[in-house]
Amino acid sequence: MRVAIVHNAVDDGGAPDERDVLAQADAIRAALEALGHDPAFLPCTLDLCDFKHRLARLRPDRVFNIVESLNGTGRLIHAVPSLLDALAVPYTGAGAEAMFLSSHKILAKHCLAAAGLPTPAWVGPYPGGGPAPPPGATARDESTEGPWIVKSVWEHASIGLEEDRLALCQSAESAADQLPQRAAHLGGACFAERYIEGREFNLSLIASPAGPQVLAPAEILFEGFAENRLRIVGYRAKWDAGSFEFNHTPRRFDFPPEAAGLLAELRTLALQCWCLFGLNGYARVDFRVDAGGRPWILEVNANPCLSPDAGFAAALEASGIPFAHAVERILADARRRTP
Repeated sequence: MRVAIVHNAVDDGGAPDERDVLAQADAIRAALEALGHDPAFLPCTLDLCDFKHRLARLRPDRVFNIVESLNGTGRLIHAVPSLLDALAVPYTGAGAEAMFLSSHKILAKHCLAAAGLPTPAWVGPYPGGGPAPPPGATARDESTEGPWIVKSVWEHASIGLEEDRLALCQSAESAADQLPQRAAHLGGACFAERYIEGREFNLSLIASPAGPQVLAPAEILFEGFAENRLRIVGYRAKWDAGSFEFNHTPRRFDFPPEAAGLLAELRTLALQCWCLFGLNGYARVDFRVDAGGRPWILEVNANPCLSPDAGFAAALEASGIPFAHAVERILADARRRTP
């Protein structure tokens, strides 16, 4: 099978989070070749007309879509799936609507709240005027206690989340006041979310013939963090290999028997997120668990990083699934979507 690995074009001087898509593409290429497929890289820019012509010349049977942004902005993450839908080309991962809905963090939170799923309270976004929330979308978390963290509406990879540059507010009112000042540094649109003190979990999911499978749950540990430091997985923790944060936030997959109830609840919530957003192929759901043992959904990531050193690959290994087998399952779940 001829498979086009479609990824966002990256400049030589791109930031680590931007260049990571190339590592993903290389790992997918190697897996596809091992499976007997014929892969080809197809980088994408804002010139979608040129992309369309190059795609037509390649004539792939499937597209393996790992586009994370275009022209450096995550708000265009759904553009390539939308084009592939219009061309009736089958591709991996979430469809255009699911990609848009889950990547727009405010819309995602509205949908979670409307479905009765727990997500931290928020204010914003700034600027306003976005799509209306679904009817009945009210956060289960009504607390106004601080702190509140200002985050990007669209950008992922923990962009803007560094403790020394974090807009940290002690009330919903002060958080709302910060949004206009922070928007330009966070991709042009931002919101504030109540910070949940506690533990952090990532649950990865992958398609299977029997439906989505939840992989081994992972907990991020914050080793050696001072008592007064926020325990968050910020930009340095993900991308700066020489930083304290990178080297002191390992993940673990082994849990004592008394954690079984919590892990079961997290698995159920992850599956509910998959169904709610209509996801395909693979995904990851990020949680915080507060001191009372209550889980809160932070994000639903419809195209998590597939680099060999990232959390999804680690969850595959902990679940006994070789990376090439996972790529095969994701490819098998690719479907033709028509407008």
